[in-house]
Amino acid sequence: MVSNRFLSVAIAVILLPTIALATDYIVGDGKGWTTNFNYQDWAKDKMFMVGDVLVFNYEAGNHDVVKVNGSAFKDCSPPPGAENFTSGNDKIELKATGNKWYLCSKSGHCNTGQKLSITVMDMAPQPAPNSAVRGIIFPGFQLFIVAFVFLMGINVV
Repeated sequence: MVSNRFLSVAIAVILLPTIALATDYIVGDGKGWTTNFNYQDWAKDKMFMVGDVLVFNYEAGNHDVVKVNGSAFKDCSPPPGAENFTSGNDKIELKATGNKWYLCSKSGHCNTGQKLSITVMDMAPQPAPNSAVRGIIFPGFQLFIVAFVFLMGINVV
C-alpha cells in the first residue's frame, strides 16, 4: 500500500504542469499610472485572466483610479458612487470575466490618456487539438510520472 504522504506528492507532481498561475500586471510598466501614456497600447498584447491583479502605481494625491462602466469611460466622467482607489499602490484583483474600465478622475487626466479598458477572460485559451506540445509532451509526461510514482510506491511499501 502506498503511503498517504507519497500519494499526495505524486498527485501534486502530476497536476503541477496544468495549474495556471495568476499574474500581477504593473499598469504602464515603468511609467506607472500617469497622464500622456497610451494604456490601450500597453494592454493590447496582454491576456487578462480571472485571478490576475492590476497594480496601479502613482503619486498619491496627484492621481487616483476609478472603476467605471463603458459609457463613463468613453465620456471620461465617473458616476457618483463609483469605486475609487487613492493609495498610490492600488491592487485590483480581476474577479470576473468581461470588459473592465478604469480612469483617473483628476481634472483633465482622463482626456490626456489616463484611462484603461481591458477584457478579462475565464481561462487561458487551449492549444489547437493537434498541437504536438499539448497532445504528446504533457500527457506523455504525466503518464511517465504516474508510472514512476506507481513503481516507486511499490518499492516504498
